[in-house]
Amino acid sequence: MVVDLKPFPSHMTTMDVLDAKALKIFMAVARIGSIRGAAEHMGLAPSVVSRQIADTEREIGLALFERTARGTVLTDAGELVLEHGKRVLEDNGLLAEQLDQIRGVQQTRIRIRCGEGFMADLVEHGLSSFSRAHSYVRYIVELGSTEDVVDAIANSDADIGIAYTPLTDPRIRALAIARQPLCVIAPIGHALASRTGLKLADCLTSPCAMLGKGNGVTQIVARVAADAGMALAPLLETHSIEVLRRFVASGLGVTFLPRTAVSGEIDRGVMQAVDLEDPLLREASAHLMVRAHRRLPLSVEKLGQHLAQEMQSFKA
Repeated sequence: MVVDLKPFPSHMTTMDVLDAKALKIFMAVARIGSIRGAAEHMGLAPSVVSRQIADTEREIGLALFERTARGTVLTDAGELVLEHGKRVLEDNGLLAEQLDQIRGVQQTRIRIRCGEGFMADLVEHGLSSFSRAHSYVRYIVELGSTEDVVDAIANSDADIGIAYTPLTDPRIRALAIARQPLCVIAPIGHALASRTGLKLADCLTSPCAMLGKGNGVTQIVARVAADAGMALAPLLETHSIEVLRRFVASGLGVTFLPRTAVSGEIDRGVMQAVDLEDPLLREASAHLMVRAHRRLPLSVEKLGQHLAQEMQSFKA
């Protein structure tokens, strides 16, 4: 498809070009990476999506996407418009909440994306007390790997994220960071529990279960193993921490998690956590995150402060 790119009229702004419909379609294509995929997601004909993108590019005077055999890739102009779109959506949400407060309507929704290991702490120590004081707030809570959480926050698909050892990302701002060393989680009486100065390399000869790719635990374990010249060869891979717990409880082998992820099982004497001496594992941490450079709605700001203070994962 050839797009006739004419100069961007001096009186026209990006907001003039990107009305609500155009913005919604553009961001769907940017997120999914193809016009056909975005059309299916939105329940539209691909020709409608393609025509809207072409119209927007024509009015702006710049290509927003590079068309490839695999789909669409954002141009530099497209990246700028995507960031603009995120700000528009966030500002609209902020304005809606402020107007509702003036109207006396106290109902809002907060989207949370977190790792499975934080879920019990989030609900029991965070949301339970916050919801009693702010009954007008509703929550959408979704599980995800560390990469999922970071992407959800960066792409404005979630308001608050909680993840383990995320990589540094300029799109993310931390509200709280707390050290949560990575331990080997073993059955009661396991031979590793009696070892002193235990390191990851000492554990990799035992049958182990690991979380799948994209999880902060797996990323940091793989890095330390590679530094020791060893490869990970888990007996079991899963995206579920509950499966890891059952793997250890049944005596099949060991796994690697922060102590807080299995605190209930440790208290019941079902399994034990043994500290590892590898410096990188000792400095692993839990992160409470929001999108950088975003003006937070008051409800999100209040909840973020509350979680930082009340969740066990963020207490020293």
